[in-house]
Amino acid sequence: MMQKNFIIFTLFILIVNLPAVISAKVDPPNYDFSLDALAVFKPDQDLETIKKKYPGGEEISSQGSVSVWRFYVAHIRYKFPVWVQLKNGKVLDSFATLPSYFLHDVFHQSIINRYGKQDSYYKKEENAVYSWEKKTDIKMVYSGSCTITCFPLYFSMIIKSPPTDMENYKPLIVQFDSKI
Repeated sequence: MMQKNFIIFTLFILIVNLPAVISAKVDPPNYDFSLDALAVFKPDQDLETIKKKYPGGEEISSQGSVSVWRFYVAHIRYKFPVWVQLKNGKVLDSFATLPSYFLHDVFHQSIINRYGKQDSYYKKEENAVYSWEKKTDIKMVYSGSCTITCFPLYFSMIIKSPPTDMENYKPLIVQFDSKI
């Protein structure tokens, strides 16, 4: 008798909660993220435009006409830093460390939808690096990694032709790698 009551009670709970279970929707944390949020950090953009969209940026370093700034891209569900290297107030390159709870598949697909399939791909163990440069006016590098799930690491946009007076120009992605 007790077992029968338990089964009836369990079925009752399931039936009562069925509408909530059926209508539940789980969105990834970056479901509404758009690459447009990073467009202001593309090479040849200017510092004043970035400051208007992302106030509160901080100058990290400065050497002559070249400076590095850090801005934060924030939304309801995320906040992440974007470093920008500038010369005379114009962007040379940018480097964004993406939140680890973003889904790699969603972010990578959004880049593919916008710029097409990557031109090169490199994978070592669980890390992959994707590069776009043939079909775009800038070089873009995206990296993701996988453990139990896959997640993005960083996204970088680099000027293809740096100013001629910058023979020692190193993009941020190279500078950050050499500091590891």
